[in-house]
Amino acid sequence: GAVVLFGGKDANDFTGSQATEDGLLTQGATSKERFGDFSLHIEFRLPYMPAARGQGRGNSGIYLQGRYEVQMLDSFGLEGKDNECGGIYKIASPKQNLCFSPLTWQTYDIDFTAAKVDAEGKKTANAKVTIKHNGVVIHEGLELPGVTGGASSKEDGTPGPIHLQNHGNPVRYRNIWVVRK
Repeated sequence: GAVVLFGGKDANDFTGSQATEDGLLTQGATSKERFGDFSLHIEFRLPYMPAARGQGRGNSGIYLQGRYEVQMLDSFGLEGKDNECGGIYKIASPKQNLCFSPLTWQTYDIDFTAAKVDAEGKKTANAKVTIKHNGVVIHEGLELPGVTGGASSKEDGTPGPIHLQNHGNPVRYRNIWVVRK
């Protein structure tokens, strides 16, 4: 019952990106399909950039519904802050830093429940997320009080896309699928 957004053949289910010759998806992709509540699996590989520091270390992120960013950043050996791998900007740091070394495939398995709004457009419930990073829960039932920086839309109760942020670093993705709830 999964919607396979990227299986290695082409980037037809996304705008703003392309598939590489070796069957990987490049950063900057936005899904054509929109999703409400869902479970998502994605595999990502961060580049090795030994001279880079801070947010220049293989920076990307996955935006759930285009609204809430889960950071992807080479944070191997770092503290595990809200702006590092697995963090949700300005909202929550991961329970622990589970970032593998660069050039190693990693996974996010995300269970997402969208924010709810009433007929007048007033939010009645925050979005919630549970995230496993490399198989270990780093956020569990975490309420997201609002959109994160760089969001493409406000919380209005409508479905939104999956967006893979582009900071110009060669982050690569494979095996992206979504199960609607």
